[in-house]
Amino acid sequence: MCGIVGYLGTGQAYPILIKGLKRLEYRGYDSAGVALVNQGSVDIHKCKGKVSDLEDHLNGVIPEGTLGIGHTRWATHGPPNDINAHPHASGNGDLAMIHNGIIENYATIKETLENRGHVFVSDTDTEVLIHLIEDIQSKTSVDLFEAVRLALAEVVGAYAIVVIDKKNPDRMIAAKKSSPLVIGVGSDGDYYIGSDATPIVEYTKNVVYMEDEEVALIDRNTGLKIVTIQNKEKVPYIQELEIQLETLEKGGYDYFMHKEIYEQPRSIIDCFRGRMNVQQGTIRMSGIDDHAEKWINARRVIIVACGTSWHAGLVAEYLFEDIARLPVEVEYASEFRYRNPIIYEDDIVVAISQSGETADTLAAIEMAKEHGAHIFGVCNVVGSTISRTTHSGAYTHAGPEIGVASTKAFTAQVTVLTLMALSVAQKRGTISDARLHRLIAELNSIPDKVEEVLKTNDQVEYISDIYKNAGNALYLGRGSSFPVALEGALKLKEISYIHAEGYPAAEMKHGPIALIDEEMPVFVIATQGQSYEKVVSNIQEVKARKGKIIAIVTEGDKTVKAMADHSIEIPKTDESLVPLVSVIPFQLLSFHIAVMRGCNVDQPRNLAKSVTVE
Repeated sequence: MCGIVGYLGTGQAYPILIKGLKRLEYRGYDSAGVALVNQGSVDIHKCKGKVSDLEDHLNGVIPEGTLGIGHTRWATHGPPNDINAHPHASGNGDLAMIHNGIIENYATIKETLENRGHVFVSDTDTEVLIHLIEDIQSKTSVDLFEAVRLALAEVVGAYAIVVIDKKNPDRMIAAKKSSPLVIGVGSDGDYYIGSDATPIVEYTKNVVYMEDEEVALIDRNTGLKIVTIQNKEKVPYIQELEIQLETLEKGGYDYFMHKEIYEQPRSIIDCFRGRMNVQQGTIRMSGIDDHAEKWINARRVIIVACGTSWHAGLVAEYLFEDIARLPVEVEYASEFRYRNPIIYEDDIVVAISQSGETADTLAAIEMAKEHGAHIFGVCNVVGSTISRTTHSGAYTHAGPEIGVASTKAFTAQVTVLTLMALSVAQKRGTISDARLHRLIAELNSIPDKVEEVLKTNDQVEYISDIYKNAGNALYLGRGSSFPVALEGALKLKEISYIHAEGYPAAEMKHGPIALIDEEMPVFVIATQGQSYEKVVSNIQEVKARKGKIIAIVTEGDKTVKAMADHSIEIPKTDESLVPLVSVIPFQLLSFHIAVMRGCNVDQPRNLAKSVTVE
């Protein structure tokens, strides 16, 4: 969850570290710090709060040094404070380390080290690891690179670490297991390290994505060397970044989230560009085409995901079962791996993750692999761990999503999952040519329809002002609109801190109806479709109890509009694809309410973008 950055080169490290931390701050912002090697010392500066607080803490002082590391934290062990902030130093003060992940057996190691005289000042597992490295060095006289490798052989858990030594300003050591780490290789001999490519792309397009249980030695004079924990040397594989620097900027918007909401017409197009031919009525997805027999003969599809990606998976359940006639189970990855699930070799497990680094989803993948299932990954980040560990997959091509609350990631995932369902249906012969052509044409029209819905922004802002102080909210939908209700409620919770729940509309009377009074806003997706009349009845039940109805309706609707306190029209859309359009007003609503309440829209409290801890 934390963001880490490192630099070794010919220039000053501090400006690169600070800029990198600001780009990585979506990964955590409880505290921040830097450490630089300068004239035989390691200068550490850190404090509670955001990267801007670290800059204030330095009070105009610019630390010097051409070797440095930086960290922005999402707290796991120990509360957010100055002491628990990274980097952490070894007991003798020679070493400094930054860490993303969790060392599960840190307590046992800590007790052993305390018995040997080590004194700890923080509550973190990270400080234990740097003391362990120091202890190994002192007892064996091996160099730092070897000490790191030996120490990591003793730890259990997840880590992405970077270690520097005041005695050697020409090298830094990095290692990875279950947490992402990227090394950038500059043309001028400079090296960059990041939790992802965002702090690197400004300086180089050439990167090495580290694999699990690899340790990298980055040396100013000898270059890059990588070995495994088992001490087997590996040849670094350099890839070219596809990310563009301008996609990491706000582009005139005040908030990344607002920008990303408005990017959705383009990101949806990018999802189906090159995959969908409207004229021919065909879908081409190499991840499915190259494994067509697996899909044709699949017993069932199991979708594993977390958060917003889980909601996208729920939408996909309706699509796959309706169009491809494949049974689908949608599982929280965090629960799936712990309940001893039954997995067959002819199952297909679809893992969905925006970052491609979600720890629980990765663990679910590994378990499914052990049972022989075919694993298909849906993720946004090229080179991410999920993209490298699955048998096949599809990128969403949504571009970087910096706002912690996912918006364009959701619509991109639903778009790719729709393409998958159509492709599989065509291969299994479960869809007529006429319906396939109609749905492809309809999907092709979605970006224009999203553009139309974005024009309701002023209306949504007006409604947001009315309900910005609500203490609770209820979101209702039926069929594939039920996951949209869940997603709408999640967005409101995430960035506005208003308690909200999503329910299937028919389930309201099995409990939640007890909460409805004249203070309760109820957001309902009431678009035309097979459940329309049922939803109308649910709305009447709310109105009978004086609840406030805010309805998403099909353009031209009169019945619901006459009943609702507020209604937002969206273009008429095939029922299967309504989620791609109906979710937009909910995204705008949560955004405007958060702004009006003075919340930090892009960095909501307690959250982080890439959940790399279990």
